[in-house]
Amino acid sequence: APPPPRGRPPANAAGAEIQAVPVPPPPAAACSPLLLDYDGSVLPFLGGLGGRYQRTLVLLTWVPALFIGFSKFSDSFLLDQPDFWCREADGQGNWSGSLAPGHANRSGNGSIFPPPGLPTPAGGNASECDCHEWHYRIRAGLVQNVVSKWDLVCDSAWKVHIAKFSLLVGLIFGHLITGCIADWVGRRPVLLFSVIFILIFGLTVALSVNVTMFSTLRFFEGFCLAGIVLSLYALRIELCPPGHRFMITMVASFIEMSGQFLMPGLAALCRDWQVLQAVIICPFLLMLLYWVIFPESLRWLMATQQFEASKELILQFTHKNRMNTESDIKGVVPELEKEITRRPKKVCIVKVVGTRNLWKNIVVLCVNSLTGYGIHHCFAKSMMGHEAKMAITHNFYADYYTMAGIALASCLAMCPVVGFLGRRGGLLLFMILTALASLLQLGLLNCNLASFSLFMNTLTGMSDSVKDKFSTAFSIVGMFSSHAVGSLSVFFCAEITPTVIRGGGLGLVLASAGFGRLTAPIMELHNQKGYFLHHVIFACCTLICIICILLLPESKNQNLPENIPDGEHYTRQPLLPHKKGEQPLLLTNSELKDYSGLHDSAAVSDGISENTTANGMKSM
Repeated sequence: APPPPRGRPPANAAGAEIQAVPVPPPPAAACSPLLLDYDGSVLPFLGGLGGRYQRTLVLLTWVPALFIGFSKFSDSFLLDQPDFWCREADGQGNWSGSLAPGHANRSGNGSIFPPPGLPTPAGGNASECDCHEWHYRIRAGLVQNVVSKWDLVCDSAWKVHIAKFSLLVGLIFGHLITGCIADWVGRRPVLLFSVIFILIFGLTVALSVNVTMFSTLRFFEGFCLAGIVLSLYALRIELCPPGHRFMITMVASFIEMSGQFLMPGLAALCRDWQVLQAVIICPFLLMLLYWVIFPESLRWLMATQQFEASKELILQFTHKNRMNTESDIKGVVPELEKEITRRPKKVCIVKVVGTRNLWKNIVVLCVNSLTGYGIHHCFAKSMMGHEAKMAITHNFYADYYTMAGIALASCLAMCPVVGFLGRRGGLLLFMILTALASLLQLGLLNCNLASFSLFMNTLTGMSDSVKDKFSTAFSIVGMFSSHAVGSLSVFFCAEITPTVIRGGGLGLVLASAGFGRLTAPIMELHNQKGYFLHHVIFACCTLICIICILLLPESKNQNLPENIPDGEHYTRQPLLPHKKGEQPLLLTNSELKDYSGLHDSAAVSDGISENTTANGMKSM
């Protein structure tokens, strides 16, 4: 049959409807790179830290660090195991006292002293724990604490360790959960709701009627405290330009440690644990004002493409700083108005699983944080009384301030070291010191050392004394360096984690630090059983961490990554800069060449004569 005339449908398709193939919608245009370059365009437009409003916000992130320091170190006073003895009345109304045998298993920071005038029994049995009235001597400046309130001694001593668990476990869960929430709803709501609930739970802790209620409420107090710590840390990092991030973070650390130093005086003034708990929590009432005076993180709003809220906040910044919008040379505000209808794009930390480099960097820093805080307890027990001959002092305040002084010295040393070597170089140096101190203490002082002991006995007869001095020295060095490892790992993770998932990344590394701290009450609960194995495991972890640190990128003076692709572009660089004329083995992103035109040049190569090779040389 002849084909139908042109322009007329076939006869068999007369009643059919012509259905158009749906055209796929055009892909959404990428966001303007100017708006995603926060450190390069938006922050300079707002004046960096030169603006008065920015400096005020940084100051507001520093002030709560003092209250956080009080809360973090309150366990040393609320749950300190005091000296205790039983007093029983005879038929004539006179009182006689005897030390209970359970005092040797206490978990305080100093040693036990028998009360004046009371004999210390050479041995005892479990029947001496059957007492109707216990008397205590608390060394932490309080007249009464949680242990003496509910007689948590002898068979009830394990409840003290559970109470210590509760705050740390609350911090761990709080960091993990509030970190994800901060990436989804913002840093400001997490901060404000954490403040409200820590006031509720913290003040209720002071009204506890038994140790079970105390431990449960302390868990929720730790959960809320984690939200405050994490949100303030993220806000502080995101406010700062690249050159000021580390020092502003270290100032917050120093303020937090000032709370640790002031805590004994505060306890001596309060005298009772319930008053002390209320005094620690009540200053958080001042943070309720942050609902009015503290804005959301502008960097997070820009990274999640919430441009309408970003525009309002930028106008607020310019108004507070008395700036003129005509100084916007790069055109941030006009570009923002073009993108204002874009839908927000929020990301969860789970997305990091599909990345190539970012998840490895976060895991390495989490292991570093866990190792640093975990092995810190091993060094502390060696110095403060795991063995009586290793104890350097028998005073609670001397022990407490020794620990605080070592932490302060560690933070002071971090400033020049990180400024000179960078984040990765500083972390590597402190981890090497930690590994050396740990291995020397395990290998030199926990072995028999027959030849060395024989040599020292022959010369001076003071081998045990020399070993004790070496142990104390290695413990101090180990505590010094391990504290720096833990602190620097948290800061490093905050820098290399993109803004869209910075809360989740910080939550992971802070939770890892919490797991490291959790080893201390676990070891005390088991009466230090397995202490040597515990130390060996963490010593092996330090060696693994030294190798893994070399795989990390360097973030010093680098812009913060805003989204996951930015975080993937953080590649490792040589630890030492290459010399002039020397070809570097690892190229940075700016040095990588573009080979996208190779396929285009294939057509051009067809015009080259057959007897000419690709490098221009004639074939033989």
